[in-house]
Amino acid sequence: MSADPVLVAGGGIGGLAAALALARKGRAVRVFEQGAEFREIGAGIQLGPNVYRMFEALGLTHAIERYSVHPDNLVMKDALTGEDVIRVPVGGDAFRERFGGYLYGVIHRGDLYQVLLETCRAHDRIELNALTRCLSYEERGDRVVLQLEGGGRVEGCALIGADGLWSKVRAQLLADGKPRVSGHIAYRAVLPRAEVPGDLWQNNVVLWAGPRTHLVHYPLRRGELYNLVAVFHSDRYEEGWDVYGDPAELHAKFASERPEVRRLLEKINVWKMWVLCDREPAREWSRGRVTLLGDAAHPMLQYLAQGANMALEDAVVLAAYAELAGWDFARAFRWYQDARYLRTARVQVTARYYGDIYHAAGVVREVRNWFLASKPGADPNARPSFEGVAWLYDGIRVPTAPPAA
Repeated sequence: MSADPVLVAGGGIGGLAAALALARKGRAVRVFEQGAEFREIGAGIQLGPNVYRMFEALGLTHAIERYSVHPDNLVMKDALTGEDVIRVPVGGDAFRERFGGYLYGVIHRGDLYQVLLETCRAHDRIELNALTRCLSYEERGDRVVLQLEGGGRVEGCALIGADGLWSKVRAQLLADGKPRVSGHIAYRAVLPRAEVPGDLWQNNVVLWAGPRTHLVHYPLRRGELYNLVAVFHSDRYEEGWDVYGDPAELHAKFASERPEVRRLLEKINVWKMWVLCDREPAREWSRGRVTLLGDAAHPMLQYLAQGANMALEDAVVLAAYAELAGWDFARAFRWYQDARYLRTARVQVTARYYGDIYHAAGVVREVRNWFLASKPGADPNARPSFEGVAWLYDGIRVPTAPPAA
């Protein structure tokens, strides 16, 4: 291990991706995870075409493909009538051709994480440390000193705060208070395929949009599992992910919706729930040799299914600029931040807007259905157009030169 490693606070998807991206360019990295072990909580993750280019940069494409499912369509259905609102064919040649040879994918969060973790463990430039909660940091000239719970200290040449929504690094760097509570609660569960009624299983990502609710479902692990995420408006607030939900509350929220929706929800008695939070977009999240990444930098609501994708983009861009800056991390972190903030802010803002669309009620719901019926994807016989999502799925190119002055 080099005497001047990069320090990464947080061993989630973003933190491991940053460590791997830097290690592949020859830098030593030390990752500090507060949990007793390196693991990921959650179930399904959607993978837009934009993130597959990042997997290539990280050398993970083949490993990811072993676990991915490629759905045929993204479907939005009205949860009161059962009618298709819009259907986007993401599994065919037209989609692949439009987005540079990439399809749309879904993967179990644990599988994606395990691929990253095993790859990091196998890399001789990456050191992984569990049970090490990061409390604060101090810059000392060309060094950053990280204070750990229990009194320990570690030094490195730079610090990346990838410690999530409740980031300690962000709290010190930006001092911008707590995250914004959205008022939406998500219940998540996974069913074995054998327990899914045959008429409800399909190789699509399906979103049932109801008044102040929605349900998403899609297959995972080569079709062995079925991922369910139910979201509704509530004033409840419990910090954290690993909290059990109340099935009675869930069923009451969806009681007026289509039988297909209620049949799926009734299949599960144990749900994990969490409160959805985000932050206002930030223009700056780097200072000196310290920067933020992923949810620590730009936490977003789940309604574009891009949180993990943005963290992976961050990791690849950050490492590319660090190398291009000759490992001048203060300069590299400015380049990285300036390259990323508008794109990630657009995703944050658009995700909020999509939440309003999904949960529309009354006349607003009717306007939504009427408006989307006129958009490409509403007519199954027309050649599909994907220009509405091109800004997102075209993704970014890995930097190969410093930004223009």
